Amino acid sequence: MRILITGANRGLGLEFVRQYLSRGERVIATTRHTNRAQALNHLAGEYPGHLTVLPLDAANPASIAELLRELQAMDVSLDLMIANAGVLISGERFGELSSEDMEQSFRVNAVGPVLLTQALLPLLANGKAPRAIYLSSILGSITQRDSFYSPSYCISKAALNMGVRLLSSVLAEKGVSAVCVHPGWVQTDMGGAKATLTAVVAVSDLVRLIDGFGAAHNGRFFMHDGSELPW
Repeated sequence: MRILITGANRGLGLEFVRQYLSRGERVIATTRHTNRAQALNHLAGEYPGHLTVLPLDAANPASIAELLRELQAMDVSLDLMIANAGVLISGERFGELSSEDMEQSFRVNAVGPVLLTQALLPLLANGKAPRAIYLSSILGSITQRDSFYSPSYCISKAALNMGVRLLSSVLAEKGVSAVCVHPGWVQTDMGGAKATLTAVVAVSDLVRLIDGFGAAHNGRFFMHDGSELPW
């Protein structure tokens, strides 16, 4: 299986890379700064021929276009895309919100994954049982929100959920399944040390879920434990 993972230099993205490499898959890992991605570059040496590290700024359309050119030059198809790159701006307070923070969150968390999918759809359409997986969050579920918390993140993840719901109809025509997943509260730089799940456990759960995803799951939203979330 050929897998592309964005935001792969740390946290959940890096753990996805590790787990898929450990079972023999071929992985294309993207990060904004390839020269700083020490863990990825170490893995590339540990798994020769199975890991390719490419640059991608998920919020930059020109960077997405350059990634597509790189992949076309490699003459590859994709069986799985995991849109993992994301940003959470901490310390936001009502009365002190900035348009810059909200726009950045929207570009990275919502616009980027939609534009990336648009660019890579031809490669996914040529894959085997292709799936496009989007790392969303329960914080993006409108039904579940009852307090003012991390507004830039919540709003942008809700927008991502709508984006995936819209994409699902287009992707289905090409035989691609599009699914949003919530990894749980995970001990990463974003989740913090008090989170209830390790990255290893969260990603193991998600990998099992993804293995079972198909047309019946297209356009839906799931917890890492397999339960379905409301939009």
